[in-house]
Amino acid sequence: MGPRGFIGSRAEGLCLVLFTACTWGLTWPQSKFLLSMLPPFSMRAICGVAGSAFAFALAAGQREKLLPPRDQWLWLLVFAMLNYGLFVVLTTEALVYLTASEAVTITYTLPIWASILAWPMLGERLTPARILAILLGCGGVALMVGIGSVDASWDKLPGATMGFAAAWLFGLGTVVAKKHPLRMPPAASVAWQGAIGTIPVLVLAQWEHPVWSGVTHGGWASIAYISSLPLSVAYLAWFRALKLVPASTAATTVLVSPMIGVIGSALMLGEVLGPRQLIALAMTLTGVALAARG
Repeated sequence: MGPRGFIGSRAEGLCLVLFTACTWGLTWPQSKFLLSMLPPFSMRAICGVAGSAFAFALAAGQREKLLPPRDQWLWLLVFAMLNYGLFVVLTTEALVYLTASEAVTITYTLPIWASILAWPMLGERLTPARILAILLGCGGVALMVGIGSVDASWDKLPGATMGFAAAWLFGLGTVVAKKHPLRMPPAASVAWQGAIGTIPVLVLAQWEHPVWSGVTHGGWASIAYISSLPLSVAYLAWFRALKLVPASTAATTVLVSPMIGVIGSALMLGEVLGPRQLIALAMTLTGVALAARG
């Protein structure tokens, strides 16, 4: 397939989803790393403000129209809350109670909700292959978290609950974005969603007392990474991918994120990567492969 045949194809969509998944996956261990230096919402607030500024700079550099059309403000607010604001608040709290590996795998049960909601809302039927992909992917998530194992703990319940809530909201946002795409240039859309979605995070951060001098060089590098790739470039890739592949396929393929998050957490934070985690990763990747094939 040549460049012209690739642009606008299903293959391009799948590549963009995989790029997004890897980028978002690496965010989790770095966010957990930053929590050792900063309070949760202060950490998210600085990343959100810097990320929005980066996205606005991208939009301006591409000469996009920055001001949203008048009739798009309501949908912009909906997307900003589902895809960013509420999602960030809930996943931030999940990271406080859980390891990065557990938080990322619980949150990425989102394909369940996206695939189920895509049926009545978009008419995307649940084919046998897609159902099997969801079952394998979510089974891998459950195994990764340690449901039924000695690692399970009631202390993790608040974090797990918030992780599942974030997953449901992002799954809903995935389907709504497919059904009602914003009539805005891509970078400007991401910039506004990031800016609006950061507002509740900034409000919550007012009750915290961060010590910025305690942030190491590695911490600032993590802030720079989170502010640029996951919060801007990856979102551009994600919304582009939603135009090229079914919402349920995109949401299931992005299950690669837990794999990247778990491996990254093991390498960066020393979190456990034993037989249970490896089997869970194999189940998740099998589900991803089935979803990618359709």
